[in-house]
Amino acid sequence: MAVPRLATRLYPAGLPQKSLRTLSPRSFSTTTSYPRCHLRLSSTPLPSPLRQPNKESLTSTTRSLTTTTSCLSSSTSSSSSSTPETPDITNHYTIFRNTLPAGPPPHSPFSIPVADLRREFLQWQSRIHPDKYPSGPQKQQAEALSARINEAYRTLLDPLQRAQYLLHEMHGIDVTAEDGATKHALDPQTLMEVMEVQETIEEVGADEAAEETIRELKRENEQRVAGCVRALEEAFDSGEIEKARTECVKLRFWYSVGEGLREWEPGTTEIRLVH
Repeated sequence: MAVPRLATRLYPAGLPQKSLRTLSPRSFSTTTSYPRCHLRLSSTPLPSPLRQPNKESLTSTTRSLTTTTSCLSSSTSSSSSSTPETPDITNHYTIFRNTLPAGPPPHSPFSIPVADLRREFLQWQSRIHPDKYPSGPQKQQAEALSARINEAYRTLLDPLQRAQYLLHEMHGIDVTAEDGATKHALDPQTLMEVMEVQETIEEVGADEAAEETIRELKRENEQRVAGCVRALEEAFDSGEIEKARTECVKLRFWYSVGEGLREWEPGTTEIRLVH
């Protein structure tokens, strides 16, 4: 049987074709009549949480917002005897000093206390709210700083975005890059699992039991996501960055599978995976 084009694209160049043939989805299943899966990978820019802004953009934004915090502090000093605190925007972790005083892993756990993070986020938004400033430069600066706090909060809140941020900003590994499918390919076992999900969807089609099958696939996918998050926690906490990269790539695919399953409708015979 011919090797699915997805497998060829996801494996690093130079992998022997014989190895690819042995990894055919048929070798993992006793079913003999399923049609071949049709996974499609898109090269279009990915929406959050699968993509991160480039490092140059973040650096430029951070420099600009550093000036913003200084201006806001000076402004509030001249108008009030009690100067509101402004955040340290060195990175996402320094913004939330109360919740994450030790900074990023391995100095603190990868897992984050969500309730505490949200509480500190709301406190910052209350202090830096643009409506507290008159129209003009001060208001614009407050809006920029508020957006920066929002970005940090959303990134830290989601495990995948948090992992991608840590890999990119702290370790120089960008799994969201355009050549990510080549540089950060899936391991063979996960690749086969992804392809089997696609084949199951193709098989059920408009079957009466299709909806129950899809519900079961969703439950299984949620378990895979949870497993990847636990593995990411262990990897970052112990400083195993290569393991963290591998698990992050897996999690990106399981997020994509989950999105495809949520968009599934009766009669659908394939899901569109974006990596």
